[in-house]
Amino acid sequence: MTRDELYELMEDGNLGYACVYFNGDQGMHTDFMFQMTAKNIANFIGKYAYEADKIIMTDMCDSFICESVFGGFLMNCPDQVLCREIIPYLAAIQMGAVEAKDFPVATRAEMEELWHAEEEEVMRAEFRML
Repeated sequence: MTRDELYELMEDGNLGYACVYFNGDQGMHTDFMFQMTAKNIANFIGKYAYEADKIIMTDMCDSFICESVFGGFLMNCPDQVLCREIIPYLAAIQMGAVEAKDFPVATRAEMEELWHAEEEEVMRAEFRML
């Protein structure tokens, strides 16, 4: 993603992590970041339904949002209001009525690179003020 796309992704403030445990990765996971809306969560689960053994989603403070397992099944979602919002989108994807839609998703590495670059810019500005 470009720098502008990464900034746009962060605008809403509803950013969260999706830790995807891909089949055969022996416990290793890949982290993605996106806006944690019901529609995005359902589309993400639907996209990786048969590629991931497990997907765990958290907010930016690592508070648990939900978990899905192979096949795209929502297994644990403590926020029942959110769960009821996810299920209609996810059910439509699971039944083949709609395809999982693409939406802006960044890797954790992309976001950390952006944050590191911002920190460097701040430090340079502070040094110039000395």
